[in-house]
Amino acid sequence: MLIQLFFVLVAIIIGARLGGIGLGVLGGAGLAILTFGFGLTPTAPPIDVMLMIVAVISAASCMQAAGGLDLMVKWAEKLLRKNPQQITILSPLVTYFFTLVAGTGHVAYSVLPVIAEVATETKIRPERPLAIAVIASQQAITASPISAATVALLSMLSCFGISLMDILLISIPSTLTGVLVGALYSLKAGKELEKDPEYLRRLANGDFNNRQYKSKEVQNHTKALWSVILFLAATVGIVLFGSIESLRPTFETAQGTVTMDMSHIIEILMLLAATLILLVTRTDGIKAAQGSVFLAGMQAVVAIFGIAWMGDTFINGNMAELKGSIEHIVTEMPWLFGIALFVMSILLFSQAATIRALLPLGISLGISPYLLIALFPAVNGYFFIPNYPTVVAAINFDRTGTTHIGKYILNHSFMMPGLIATCVSVALGFLLIQLF
Repeated sequence: MLIQLFFVLVAIIIGARLGGIGLGVLGGAGLAILTFGFGLTPTAPPIDVMLMIVAVISAASCMQAAGGLDLMVKWAEKLLRKNPQQITILSPLVTYFFTLVAGTGHVAYSVLPVIAEVATETKIRPERPLAIAVIASQQAITASPISAATVALLSMLSCFGISLMDILLISIPSTLTGVLVGALYSLKAGKELEKDPEYLRRLANGDFNNRQYKSKEVQNHTKALWSVILFLAATVGIVLFGSIESLRPTFETAQGTVTMDMSHIIEILMLLAATLILLVTRTDGIKAAQGSVFLAGMQAVVAIFGIAWMGDTFINGNMAELKGSIEHIVTEMPWLFGIALFVMSILLFSQAATIRALLPLGISLGISPYLLIALFPAVNGYFFIPNYPTVVAAINFDRTGTTHIGKYILNHSFMMPGLIATCVSVALGFLLIQLF
């Protein structure tokens, strides 16, 4: 088993370094070694999860192509410029909401330069709002009803009678509280901007002349607004169907009355939203497939395809040995499984892939499904090593140099806000499952 684990970790590490679809295709290479080399029986690939992600990404991409995301950025820019002194609190709320609605943290790219410039203009250290804004965009993944991670969690816990609302009632308040606590910490992080030596050096070099960022103009506000409305309507529909089982369609089959699966409902509603956006706004479908949301989403699909399939195969093939070695420890201290989720997310750079890879083990160990929901925010660990795209983007957008990677790599701007937000989210999740 240890030799197999070695090849699995090597595939993950090399895939993460390659970036893009590298993680997914290296997962396929690892799967080849496990099956052809060690003779493990391959499990079924996570088709339903992949198709749900494709449907959500299709709708979000159409909204982006119609100008919906640009319109949301305009709204965010007005809010931040109107309340510049509160930017450290408002910025994470904005990126949290963006991700909650769109289901992907990559939508934060559009608003990060706005945050950096408003903070600089207000003489607030940009590191403070930027770092926690990036963390908020990650935490909201585990609170979004249409994110790949939530979809994966729901698909694996639905057999326990867990509904989408059961997940959201715990994940939304816990992650939002974690983000706000992280924002409170960020209010005093680092030196004041006008005392920061790097900023003063760049100011002396004249690095701040005529470079003010302006968000992209929305060409057609009506079309953009319709795209946002249609996308939000589909999202609300998913929440309603996921929360109230009586609303779901039923069908008579040879085996009796069958209720439509939530995976099918998500796929249908999101494809319907994408269709309506294209038709109502007369948006070119090719343009939707060329946007940043579509590209990032398809990379996530490939990652889940390879990595999750490899992880499932490894865990299923070694289930008896894994359970025998850690069952006693995890049963007595189930929070240790949260640490495993956190560490795996650092390696995989994907909350959904982490859930797909490790949750079957947690279920087989007999961990309560509600406890697994409380541990859900622990998969937000990929801020730990500062090379994730949104982390790198935030560093690059900060012209003052206050948002940085430290001398020792891990002492970077995102470490403390990320650890605080994650720990608070998990702790509050533990409390909420006792109440609900």
